[in-house]
Amino acid sequence: MRVLALGGAGAMGAAAVRAAARLPGVAITVGDRDVDAARRLRLGTPRHVDVSDERSLHAALEDADVVLNTVGPYYRFGPAVLRAAIATRTHYLDICDDWEPTLAMLDLDADARAAGVCAVVGMGASPGVSNLLAVRAARGLEAVHDVHTAWPVDVPPGPDEDLLGPDGRPGAAAVHWMQQISGEIAVVEDGRLVHRPPLRPVTLALPGGRTGTAYTVGHPEPVTLVRALRPTGRAANLMVVTPDTLAYLDVLRRDLDAGRLTPESAAADLARPTLARFVRSWPAAATRRGPGTLPPFFAAVTGLSRNRPWTVLAHLPAIGDMAEATGLPLALALAQFLDAVPEPGVHAPEAVIDPDRLLAALPVPVTVESDGTSGGRGG
Repeated sequence: MRVLALGGAGAMGAAAVRAAARLPGVAITVGDRDVDAARRLRLGTPRHVDVSDERSLHAALEDADVVLNTVGPYYRFGPAVLRAAIATRTHYLDICDDWEPTLAMLDLDADARAAGVCAVVGMGASPGVSNLLAVRAARGLEAVHDVHTAWPVDVPPGPDEDLLGPDGRPGAAAVHWMQQISGEIAVVEDGRLVHRPPLRPVTLALPGGRTGTAYTVGHPEPVTLVRALRPTGRAANLMVVTPDTLAYLDVLRRDLDAGRLTPESAAADLARPTLARFVRSWPAAATRRGPGTLPPFFAAVTGLSRNRPWTVLAHLPAIGDMAEATGLPLALALAQFLDAVPEPGVHAPEAVIDPDRLLAALPVPVTVESDGTSGGRGG
């Protein structure tokens, strides 16, 4: 299978390329605007591809059977690259972590089906592994009420992720993050998608006596899991974050909403925090509730089992750094394409990826626990 890895020289793209290169029968072209970085990867065939150049993009896609798109931020590039893949009849996988372009790409489902193209949107860690954990947690429940997925920011403490690229500018992931803590985000209330401000507290009581508070952030999980699991209550994606960091993010949110920052300048500020914003965040940090004993990466589903209220928690430890945790699942989904390409259309991971197979292939174990606890409440 001829695989085009768009953005393959970037951190997440390179992690996906390294894992995909071990798959049998795969010939990889590393397509990147920085062809020298693609050469330094020493995997596959380097090729200059600029996704903002329609001719360059189409030419590269026409030589591929499937594209792994790791070029972000997706609110800028996701729908355009998918439309090009559909036009060239190239199967498509990405790690889109923005909810707005996720909805825009799902709207291309009829076009993809007509072209015989299978596209899977959001097959990284979160979304991606998180969606599959939610499906695993919901298994066996007769009805689903609440669905919460969560990923760690600074819990547990670890080495800081590099928010700046080699050129000193904020990376796409950091810009995306600032976009998704500002304005309004999509969450589910009473089984319906609604728009609410981000960084709202959600206090959870989970199996194993785990309790704590996490905070909402814009992400694709609610907009796709509401279709797959049909929760009658709430669904949201959460950050597991310490009060100090959460308070600083909230200062950035307020400045973003007031127009004093752009997503790019906010990401730069996050990478090199300013004293003035730290001082502004201190009073709120003392009043914010912390993550307590919540696991760092999990999906929690509440519902009914044998007509009794039930909570199921599926969680795992960290896979590695953010690049590996995101790129590896993308390559594992590609492995399923090698056996049989799923049906045409634009799909969320939970619609077409075998959760048991992918979760079993991760280098860390998945733990599933359940009991009759009440689940959680929004703050």
